[in-house]
Amino acid sequence: MDLRQLEHLVALADERHFTRAAEASGISQSGLSSSIRNLEQELGTPLFDRTSRRVEPTEAGLALIPHARLMLEQAARARDAVIQTSHQVSGSLRIGAEQCLGFVDIAAVLDRFHRRYPLVETEFVQAGSHDLVGKVRSGAVDVAFVAATKHLGALPRVVLGQETLVILHAANHPLSAILTPGWEDLAGMDFVDFAPSWGVRTLNDEVLAAHGVNRRVRCTVNDVHALLELVGRGMGIAIVPEHVIGKPEARDLIVRDLPGAATADWTVSAITATAAADPRAVPANLLLELLDSGRCLPDHCTPEHAHREYAARVLARTENVAIERAPEPERSFR
Repeated sequence: MDLRQLEHLVALADERHFTRAAEASGISQSGLSSSIRNLEQELGTPLFDRTSRRVEPTEAGLALIPHARLMLEQAARARDAVIQTSHQVSGSLRIGAEQCLGFVDIAAVLDRFHRRYPLVETEFVQAGSHDLVGKVRSGAVDVAFVAATKHLGALPRVVLGQETLVILHAANHPLSAILTPGWEDLAGMDFVDFAPSWGVRTLNDEVLAAHGVNRRVRCTVNDVHALLELVGRGMGIAIVPEHVIGKPEARDLIVRDLPGAATADWTVSAITATAAADPRAVPANLLLELLDSGRCLPDHCTPEHAHREYAARVLARTENVAIERAPEPERSFR
């Protein structure tokens, strides 16, 4: 087996979907399918069970995946060691990010960049997306990972991912009594939301205003975990990117789609200020190359993880309602 086959194996294990795994690996779907088949033939056993709806690792696949991840990590470290000796890049790199963006593991990116380019002095700042856009424009930050699509102008931008928004509320919240909440039901609710500098706050304001919802934000926070705790205590409802429901603090919260099958795309991007040809942009360009050369995704903060968590919780709640409240209408996430 070769490293590319292992990369395809891990991508398919993470995504549980051939099309998404192929996109993440940068190859065609047929190419990824062929790679997995060749690996299975080499090992003499199926590694995935394939159905029309989902792809699940077999027992053999589950046994191989941790070793594949370890081998890929060791190969990456070997490449980094070679690059470190042959590319003595120095200088400084100032990086900014909004908290828990889901599509990129900032700590993993910083760690790998430092291993490759130990002479580059790195500085990291965490702030809201709109503040970070201003810092990039002013030159205070070289690269920023943001969840903002407006006011970027001509700033170079690499889109890392996109997902929709969902509603969260506590199990004992009054919204639980409404089988299918409409926009008019949200108008009378208290909200917990992020500070105006966060990208999702702007998106929430726009979506609610577009549907005539005049809301009251009872609590404004600058931390995802604080928001989830306050929602769990019944301080209000929240509208968050879907990957947030995969966090442990959200486990007991109720998840709803936006009313009327409405969607709102939350987009995460990496932005820079300097042109690629500018010598001062070398460290920033090298950082962006890392995003292309590896799957810098967090283990437990990805949209796909949230989707699986969401589906499992929908099923569990449906079963609980059927057992405990059989005479009543089902009041599930939907």
